Amino acid sequence: MRAVRVTEYGGPEVLRVEELADPLPGPGEILVAVAAAGVNFLDVYRRSGIYPGPLPFVPGIEAAGVVTAVGPAPDGAQPRHRIGDRVAWANQPGGYAELAVIPAARAVSVPDALPLAQAASALLQGMTAHYLVHDTYPVGPGSTVLVHAAAGGTGQFLTRLARLRGGRVIGTVSCAEKEKAARAAGAEHVLRHGIDDIAARVRELTDGRGVDAVYDGVGGPTFEGSVASLRPRGTLAVFGQAGGAVPPVDLQRLNTAGSVFVTRPNLDHHIATPAELALRAADVFALVVDGRIDVHTGGSFPLEEAEEAHRALESRASVGKLLLTTGTAARMENHHD
Repeated sequence: MRAVRVTEYGGPEVLRVEELADPLPGPGEILVAVAAAGVNFLDVYRRSGIYPGPLPFVPGIEAAGVVTAVGPAPDGAQPRHRIGDRVAWANQPGGYAELAVIPAARAVSVPDALPLAQAASALLQGMTAHYLVHDTYPVGPGSTVLVHAAAGGTGQFLTRLARLRGGRVIGTVSCAEKEKAARAAGAEHVLRHGIDDIAARVRELTDGRGVDAVYDGVGGPTFEGSVASLRPRGTLAVFGQAGGAVPPVDLQRLNTAGSVFVTRPNLDHHIATPAELALRAADVFALVVDGRIDVHTGGSFPLEEAEEAHRALESRASVGKLLLTTGTAARMENHHD
């Protein structure tokens, strides 16, 4: 099979396509012919060594495809998936390849009405947005929230989900070109980093009160402005660090800001059981199939252009989700139809 392989940490240039032996599923595993893989900042962190792990490895923590082989079910249990099933997964490695072995319990079924490329676009960021607006700070009618990077894949999902739950969204973007996408997702007001004083403008837009919650996937560069934007006892969820890590925080800062709450949540802790994973994934897919959430793909690249895909992601010039495709997506979808 063809796969993108990383043999050393570094920039996008370390992403190289190689011919590798076809993997085989073991007990409790499935083999999937990958149609499309999401390109995410977690892949960047792993590639660069910010999140170190064993070398070499095949990156790609999110993908969708068709089951081609099923390993023995543990303890004689019924298999969760069968050959020919359409599945997707998130937070499991190996997606930048034509074939991937995945624990059967971590793969979710893709509805017939949902193209595999859309499933790969929606799952990781959709489930991330889902737990943030349902669990970390439950958005409801009357809530006002600040969403950083509102034109990105997760930002658009967060904005749409918050609006569906009755909330009001203030978004931030890095450039004028992204403002349109943030507004299309439902942001009532869109602020520009580097031009607007974010915290001051948030106070103006909330009559001095501040927002109930800030969803921040940028990290270090936006942290102080996020804290300063909160109402008393508001919640800051730093769910990513696309702009760099947050420096150590003096807890007294949270007191003077109004007894605010700061959390660093992680998707894995919100899909820890197969039941919770299936529930969140089903909710996300249903929203996309029903048309309540529009998944915007910002670009699609073949495996051989993984380097270019990472450069596009890290430049922050892209709007929406980026994908890698194996060249088999069209054949799979045509066969399915």
